[in-house]
Amino acid sequence: MPAVLVVDDDPKLLKMLQRTLTYEDLDVLTAVNGLEALPLVQTYKPDLIIVDWMMPKMNGVSFIQHLRDEEDKTMILMLTARDAIENRVEGLESGADDYLVKPFAPAELVARVHAMLRRAGAKPENQKVSYADVTLDPTTHEAKRGGMDLNLTVTEFNLLHMLLRHPRQVLERRQILNDVWGYDFGGDDNVLEIYIGYLRKKLEAEGGARLVQTVRGVGYVLREE
Repeated sequence: MPAVLVVDDDPKLLKMLQRTLTYEDLDVLTAVNGLEALPLVQTYKPDLIIVDWMMPKMNGVSFIQHLRDEEDKTMILMLTARDAIENRVEGLESGADDYLVKPFAPAELVARVHAMLRRAGAKPENQKVSYADVTLDPTTHEAKRGGMDLNLTVTEFNLLHMLLRHPRQVLERRQILNDVWGYDFGGDDNVLEIYIGYLRKKLEAEGGARLVQTVRGVGYVLREE
């Protein structure tokens, strides 16, 4: 049974989320702030974490940053009442894999949870893939450029994997979202643009030429300039 850790300081919302996810045959752990949640992550190693942004003692952003600093790659869904693009960017930049704006429909939350659990538990294709000086090995979850390791999150790894499986092929935004995130974003593809930025930054960190190209009005393509 997959385990989900829910971190939120609103007792009514916490109870609703626990009840809803338990009904979905998930093992649900709860905490009221990031500080309380940290030892639960270490002890129980949940398959997915759902975390509120605004909480006392340790908020959601600080909690996620702490986990990512420790190289914890657990899938994380951030809940936030902040719907401005700069807030969403900040949430994703902290290391969250996805975000959901409050108030939200329980059905949408459940759909996103199941999609993220499928991504976390999916068996990757075993074949190594490469393009230019970038290589990726799904069996060892290693990615390199020019022989140098790329420290990628689960989402960044999956995004690069898709691009490497389709070199020089223009991929539409919706196609990438469905493949990497596993559900319909309802037309909001800001999360994809943000993660493309993350991936480019890591691929180009040692001065490498840009490989992930933008095709305006369509999507992205992996090709050398």
